[in-house]
Amino acid sequence: MPGRVVVVGSVNVDLVVRVERLPAPGETVSGGSFRRHGGGKGANQAVAAARAGSATAIVGCVGADADGDAALAELAEAGIDTAHVARRDGEHTGVAVIAVDRDGRNQIAVAPGANRAAGPFPAAALDGPPGVVLLSFEAPDPLLVEAAAQARDHGWQLVCNPAPARDLPAGLLAAHPLMVPNEHEAEALTGTADPETAARALAAAAGAPVVVTLGAAGALVFDDGRAERVPAPAVDVVDTTGAGDALCGTLAAELARGAGLGDAVRAAVEAASRSTTRPGAR
Repeated sequence: MPGRVVVVGSVNVDLVVRVERLPAPGETVSGGSFRRHGGGKGANQAVAAARAGSATAIVGCVGADADGDAALAELAEAGIDTAHVARRDGEHTGVAVIAVDRDGRNQIAVAPGANRAAGPFPAAALDGPPGVVLLSFEAPDPLLVEAAAQARDHGWQLVCNPAPARDLPAGLLAAHPLMVPNEHEAEALTGTADPETAARALAAAAGAPVVVTLGAAGALVFDDGRAERVPAPAVDVVDTTGAGDALCGTLAAELARGAGLGDAVRAAVEAASRSTTRPGAR
């Protein structure tokens, strides 16, 4: 039975240039093509959760500008409840500038804009039967900590994608989130490059299972003191932008419908792999 997912995170516009190869520092690479997409980790994850069948809402903030209008219209068209996305005068909607090479690898620079003004957390977002609250780190710490505390107090399962990596707030860890970093974020958070060792350290800090995503190698699930590798299917990669968001959103949707962690991760890895076969973060 489909469950409910509330995503707390960013809403951006992605400006994507596809080039033969990624530029080195100070270098210009010309001859590329340009497309504009909806983006932001929160919005991407919400779209993935909705596509996986969940009733999905998003909490965030956009500017009172044309980009904000377009972003909210895209989310509504995807079936996502945007009633808890604030509008801020004097702030621009978040923008990401993305270069993608012929192998699907990317470089991303983000101007957060209105995302930095998101909050406080609207308690009404959790009205009704509990499901899964999904957090990512393109939102301010006070909003994330408040959302985590309310999720815990209202019986919602909490999933946290600590991306981009920064220090983990104590108030967030106190809510015992299921952490879903990629291998680079796991290393940044723990100081160890070994995914299993990093997962063990994060599980001890949060008191909950950990899923470390490994790109084309799939994911590592650390639960109850044991590690399991979940391989990814082989695909023809076009663009890796947003693959981690597709994984997190699908994972939240699967958990919300009652799937066990292992099954949820397998479905999420498959969805993330499929997402790399087409351009854009969605």
